[in-house]
Amino acid sequence: MHAWPAPSLPNLPGQGLPLRLYDTAAAGVRPTSPGSTARMYVCGITPYDATHLGHAATYVAFDLVARAWLDAGHEVHYVQNVTDVDDPLLERAERDGVDWRELAEREIALFREDMAALAVLPPRELVGAVEAIPGIVEAVTALRDKGATYDVDRDTYFAVHSDPRFGSVGHLDEAEMLRLFGERGGDPDRPGKKHPLDCLLWQAPRAGEPSWESTIGPGRPGWHIECTAIALEHLGNGIDVQGGGSDLTFPHHEMSASEAHVLTGEAPFARHYVHAGMVALDGEKMSKSRGNLVFVSALRRAGRDPNAIRLALLAHHYRSDWEWADDDLAAGEQRLVRWRDAVSRPAGPSADAVLDGVRRHLADDLDAPGALQVVDRWAEETLARGGDQADAPGLVTRTVDALLGIRL
Repeated sequence: MHAWPAPSLPNLPGQGLPLRLYDTAAAGVRPTSPGSTARMYVCGITPYDATHLGHAATYVAFDLVARAWLDAGHEVHYVQNVTDVDDPLLERAERDGVDWRELAEREIALFREDMAALAVLPPRELVGAVEAIPGIVEAVTALRDKGATYDVDRDTYFAVHSDPRFGSVGHLDEAEMLRLFGERGGDPDRPGKKHPLDCLLWQAPRAGEPSWESTIGPGRPGWHIECTAIALEHLGNGIDVQGGGSDLTFPHHEMSASEAHVLTGEAPFARHYVHAGMVALDGEKMSKSRGNLVFVSALRRAGRDPNAIRLALLAHHYRSDWEWADDDLAAGEQRLVRWRDAVSRPAGPSADAVLDGVRRHLADDLDAPGALQVVDRWAEETLARGGDQADAPGLVTRTVDALLGIRL
């Protein structure tokens, strides 16, 4: 499937700094070390509802990763999936009395519009689970050939402990894994499984649900193998970043990593596992199941500037959990007005420190709040005292566009 249009990025003098990111598996901030092409896989949406601010915060965070790498002279090969067949999508379609494919297409289209409005750089490949089924079948077949699978009532499961490194992403004890597995789509109590944490690879047909013919029998893919197969096909093993929200650490990224380890015989699947924090509303994490959502599309329809929405998100460090409030957007709008006012002046103080400061903060584990403060100080000085550098407003405008995705 196609992604969304890519915004043009202005050129900046010099080159960005090497990017350091927090790695969940290492429990610390480490330098990324991509080659000429940095490879990143970020888990995408299940398209049964519109893009909420939790989604937006995650994709804006990994957009900063791509922008920092580009500024440092790397090409970026970014891949994202869309889980366009899964239980939540089928359940929502049945509830609303619509065809599941129609629901998926509508929400994917809206997601593209939201990402384009927020100036998020598109992935090189946006891959749906349905179109990836041939590659998923190949991956399941390979795992079966390696003795890492078994069947329960015609459903095929991955034996997670066939990977000696299972648990190396999140470093959770088994009790916590079992709790999260049950809460996040797993089936630890299913009779017939060899271990409660073993995860579904291929689900045999169910009445009234879609299925596809394949060499492993009719059915549809499980969730974790979807991302494993897509990432390995398009990026290969040992990718630079596997990313998503912190709620994907377990089971999704743990299971996907173990499947990749067994498939390739090599580890780690990703050099960095990078996770964005959760955005809450009214004291609880924003989630479709709770219905406590603020939608990007609704804010846009209400006339709110997407640049202000993006600034509201960037004001929080990507790894922090935080709670959305109307004040966040108001602060983003006020900041946008000040910045636009400042760069509209015919001259200002030197902007070299702005470019250097934004680069330094982003290279330091995506310290976007610190980068915003650098621009704030320049804007305040410009509005208060002016300056004599005629090229300064232009350089600030290009800096925040190229590195922060804010169009002034």
